[in-house]
Amino acid sequence: QMQLVESGGGLVQPGGSLRLSCAASRSISSIYIMGWYRQAPGKQREFVATITTGGTTNYVESVKGRFTISRDNAKNMVYLQMNSLKPEDTAVYYCSAFSAPRSWGQGTQVTVSS
Repeated sequence: QMQLVESGGGLVQPGGSLRLSCAASRSISSIYIMGWYRQAPGKQREFVATITTGGTTNYVESVKGRFTISRDNAKNMVYLQMNSLKPEDTAVYYCSAFSAPRSWGQGTQVTVSS
């Protein structure tokens, strides 16, 4: 099973930016979809963004125009650039590979607070 390790989380003020990284233990070039999900305290895990091998992206409505997902197949990395962060973006962010079986990282905490 693929191992995924997220990094880049932290505490940031509203309006700030963070870049999350996801390192995969093996090649992602054949993984059609890679994605980011998040789980806020007391809430279910929710979809944030996905990207296909062809570069097609999809975002939850609440982050459109603020977040950008990207992938570097040569480095086995997936990124999530988060700008104009809001307190409601506070959550643990998880990287996921739509592999067989489905793979998840351990998550990285993002806290948006003044």
